[in-house]
Amino acid sequence: MKQLALIGRILFAIPIAVIGITHFLMRENFLEKVEHSMIPGNLYAVLLSGAMLIVVSFFIILNKYVKVACLWLASMLFIIIALIHIPNLFVPELFNTAIMEVLQDTALLGASLMIAYYLDSNKAE
Repeated sequence: MKQLALIGRILFAIPIAVIGITHFLMRENFLEKVEHSMIPGNLYAVLLSGAMLIVVSFFIILNKYVKVACLWLASMLFIIIALIHIPNLFVPELFNTAIMEVLQDTALLGASLMIAYYLDSNKAE
């Protein structure tokens, strides 16, 4: 079962790290989505969130501070959904991608909360 948890952590963390890296490599795409959001400092917000995603994924893979990292990721995803994706739903040219991003980030938010809970209840036993 521990092997399965390790594989699950890695499969969860690697895409998050890749998304974090793409924040640096494809800044323009992310800046276009942040343009209609309620977040100030667009470029800095994109770069900071990319760095945070990379850091979170390393903590998850290394199995260090995983509960804190997952709760950090969940709060970050909630902010992204509320302040970026939902406002983009009201921009006609961004609607199709925004609806998919809301669903995708909501699923990731739920998974990060489950991992945080599972690790907390696992240590209590």
